[in-house]
Amino acid sequence: MEIRDFEIPDVKLIIPKRFGDSRGYFSESWSDRTFRDKVANMPFVQDNQSVSAKKGTIRGLHFQRPPFAQGKLVRVVRGSILDIVVDIRVGSPAYKKHLALQLVPSQWAQLWIPPGFLHGFCTLEDDTEVFYKVTDYYSPEHDAGVAWNDPELDIMWPVNAKSATISIKDQQHPSLRQLPGYFNYKKLAK
Repeated sequence: MEIRDFEIPDVKLIIPKRFGDSRGYFSESWSDRTFRDKVANMPFVQDNQSVSAKKGTIRGLHFQRPPFAQGKLVRVVRGSILDIVVDIRVGSPAYKKHLALQLVPSQWAQLWIPPGFLHGFCTLEDDTEVFYKVTDYYSPEHDAGVAWNDPELDIMWPVNAKSATISIKDQQHPSLRQLPGYFNYKKLAK
């Protein structure tokens, strides 16, 4: 398993090995032991899957407030996305910085997004299917988000507000500036 780091601390790209022959390939796509040893010592409790019918669909920018904050392990099983993560851990050297990364099934890559980050994506193809594991259960009372097009975040989305397909809920999220500091970098690092 290959693990790549980014300038934003704690976000990782995980690329499982594939072993191919004339039949196709085999891959150990998930190992709790390897993940805990090499990425983060956190359990996953729920698997989620989304299908977006139209290219240009935006989902995000989402997070769950403590004490139900979620880490996510995201991969694309069909289509492609521009995946966005934003560090909202107060005190982090990358606070308010974002990572934009294209994920496609042929990469066989999974993006680890720890608690303390906004997460969202834009589909780059019709009928895109995204699968992700989370480290805590969904809690409607702790579900939150930030405006996908918050100008302070300076994210270069591949669509604009007129052409994006986005839920009413996601259109009503506040700017990051309007939120309290839910996550503290030093406390999360312990």
